[in-house]
Amino acid sequence: MTPGFGAAVRAAGELVVQPRMGFADPRAMRAGLLATRGARATTVGTITVDSYTRVGDLAAARLAAERGTPLNGYPIATADPVATAEMLAAAAFPVQVRHGSALPAPVFDAMARLGLAATEGGPVSYCLPYSRVPLSRAVPGWAECVRRLAGSAEDAHLETFGGCMLGQLCPPGLLVALSVLEALFFRSHGVRDVSLSLTQQTNREQDLEALHALRALAARFLPDTSWHVVLYAYMGVYPRTPSGARALLADAAELAVRGGAARLIVKTEAEAHRIPTTAENVAALELAAAAARAATPDPLPPPDTGLLAEATALVEAVLDLDADLGRALVRAFAAGVLDVPFCLHADNAGRARSHVDDDGWLRWSSVGSMPLDRGRAHRAPALSSSGLLAALSRVQRRYDEEESRVLGDRPSPAALGPA
Repeated sequence: MTPGFGAAVRAAGELVVQPRMGFADPRAMRAGLLATRGARATTVGTITVDSYTRVGDLAAARLAAERGTPLNGYPIATADPVATAEMLAAAAFPVQVRHGSALPAPVFDAMARLGLAATEGGPVSYCLPYSRVPLSRAVPGWAECVRRLAGSAEDAHLETFGGCMLGQLCPPGLLVALSVLEALFFRSHGVRDVSLSLTQQTNREQDLEALHALRALAARFLPDTSWHVVLYAYMGVYPRTPSGARALLADAAELAVRGGAARLIVKTEAEAHRIPTTAENVAALELAAAAARAATPDPLPPPDTGLLAEATALVEAVLDLDADLGRALVRAFAAGVLDVPFCLHADNAGRARSHVDDDGWLRWSSVGSMPLDRGRAHRAPALSSSGLLAALSRVQRRYDEEESRVLGDRPSPAALGPA
């Protein structure tokens, strides 16, 4: 019997690596899952759904299939259920559905029909960045889906995307808080097995501190819940050179091990150019696994710069707003208690601002109305369009330039300077 998703990760004994993989054709999707399972790494599988399904336009997904129009993922809600079931039976290892839906009922319905019990997202993290759906609608929609998932499978697993939301320019204290709050939301609706996400950002030491803060808050707020931490390889502008992309992924794997993450979502050499092939995904999985096996966990926590206190203050402030966490989240954004920099959703206050300092640390320029010490905000010039572009491409430039200097050799962390 295939173990549940969360149980498989916890039992792995080493970093579990996972692709972002989705193909429209069941045969290609089956081949991708089998290749993932067969990689020289400890893996779990991914079915990433297509954009039509993500926004609930199932008619468009069906029409595309009828006309042979390429899709950018697997149309799980409209695909032949027999073919999908055969694909999953052949894979025979834990598989997670990844989607990006603010209103995910069609995805959850399809999962229930297929006996799938692992997915990801959240009422905030899959609403604010990707849709115009009001939070007041996304929250109850997600609550209903989570309750149904919890009631349908004892091994139901949900991963919060809150720790990755607009992560390129979002100070990690807020990402940690959002990840914990969405995990608590899942738990409040019956799911007892969760993962809390965080994305690799622009400074290695800050990333390590954030991972330790996330684990500390998970231990504090989820004592009766099975959980693990998942790290995403950098989600911003990716290096264009193959060697730069490999170096960034290897650093993500090392970071995951040092910071105590149990699972890593990888990226490939093709990330800056196109959707990767199955072979490119497998190469990334194996590279990340090798880098992880060469790394060791840090014996001591990193220096405390106040990140844990910041995340704690945000979590506690939201929990104080309402006994119902869904209502509390809606109220928190309405009042600016939670405020994501550069997020254009109508329900986001938009008063908080951030910047990347000279050492690559993500800092607050303004905390808006969030319940944070104003001393956390550092003076910085107003961010122009060119400044925003420079901040977003900082990691790409650094890895590509470093790799061009060493002619494709893998650099040491020391050679990269502050990460």
